[in-house]
Amino acid sequence: MTLRATADLLDGILREKAIEKYAYSLTQSEKQELNLEMGGFKLLRTVFNSSASLKAFLGEKMGAVSGNDMTERGLRKLAGDARDAAESATEDPCHDIAPDQGRETFRQGVCEPDMDRFIERIKEFLEEVSKAYPTVRIMSAIGSYDRWSRIYRNTSGTEFESAAGQYHFSVEICASDGERTTGLDYTGVSMKDLDTPLLELGDLRQRLRDIEKSIYPETLQGKFEGTVIITPGCAAEFIAMTLSNYAGEGVVIDGTSLWLDKVGEQVADEKLTVALNPYDERIVLGERTTDSGFRSENVTILDKGVLKTHMLSLYGAKKTGRPMMQNTGFDLVVAPGGQSLAELIASVDRGLILGGFSGGEPGTNGEFSGVAKNSFLIEKGQVRCAVTETMVNGNLGEAFRHIRGISKELVCDGGSVVPYIAVEGIVISGK
Repeated sequence: MTLRATADLLDGILREKAIEKYAYSLTQSEKQELNLEMGGFKLLRTVFNSSASLKAFLGEKMGAVSGNDMTERGLRKLAGDARDAAESATEDPCHDIAPDQGRETFRQGVCEPDMDRFIERIKEFLEEVSKAYPTVRIMSAIGSYDRWSRIYRNTSGTEFESAAGQYHFSVEICASDGERTTGLDYTGVSMKDLDTPLLELGDLRQRLRDIEKSIYPETLQGKFEGTVIITPGCAAEFIAMTLSNYAGEGVVIDGTSLWLDKVGEQVADEKLTVALNPYDERIVLGERTTDSGFRSENVTILDKGVLKTHMLSLYGAKKTGRPMMQNTGFDLVVAPGGQSLAELIASVDRGLILGGFSGGEPGTNGEFSGVAKNSFLIEKGQVRCAVTETMVNGNLGEAFRHIRGISKELVCDGGSVVPYIAVEGIVISGK
């Protein structure tokens, strides 16, 4: 059956079970995937998948279930399980669905792939890496084309249909020179066309350069407080941790957020503007509908360091009495700064270029500690060497209050748009 016919069938089953209020989404997806190991093609496969998620309401009780069987038998079981879950749930009037949003169809990305051209781009990438970066080893790579169709309905009258498709390429790399071998690094990009060589997308070229320079790392002695230039991929992780820790739904609901009553106030350096912009043309497949059934909107969370909103869903908004953020994705767009990366490096007396971070979740107060991965020591404005066995620790809130600079350069990987961010006051520790 088509998704629409399946949806009609599910509507009928839900009415039979006397579930008068509900919301659901049905999705059909296809993945064409190429796997490479040690520079050679190893596997080509196509995977199909179907999934359904359903929220059923009985008074002030809500049951949520999901499944993969979209036959009539599977849908009847899904509806029955949802009713059972709702009957056993605790009453909570804050569970709800969006009011009627009308009907709309969304289409994004590329709906029909050119797999031959994609394979040629991957071959081109492998050849260019072999010539330009002879010490780099591509341990594995995955090139995939993913597309899906989805229908969302709720009993308010909303019906959203969406169709989307994208290419994605990711690599796992290391570098070696004789018996010396680096650790592994990973990166990837999403694309809506194949107009640009893969090597020029995202941060692929920079990662290859950096891994080559990491074959002979040095171990730092002692510790010092310095400036850390966070690379775009790592900066996206730090921003996500910061927003979750200070503006996320969980900490706002339980009242532990240090930004709980800071909306409209300066909470970060004025150089920092952070938005979730699913409609930005550099985002390949941005969110179009929220989990609660609203149309997604572009949202600025930090505007020149001023907190504009907490990240609350419909449930969080009803629970706290605070405004809802009409966006539940993470299509991150960070505004560029006024300095080049070279200028940022030249401004640092002693510090680190942080290429990756491995550590636990930060504490409620934002304290973090972890291992610096794929990182480089800066001394007197020059990148001196790669480092190993190096720790970094600090406070997320304080780090983004003390920004030395933000780069003009942006890394656009199809899912985010992020610059280099230099923050001060980070403790860097060696042996």
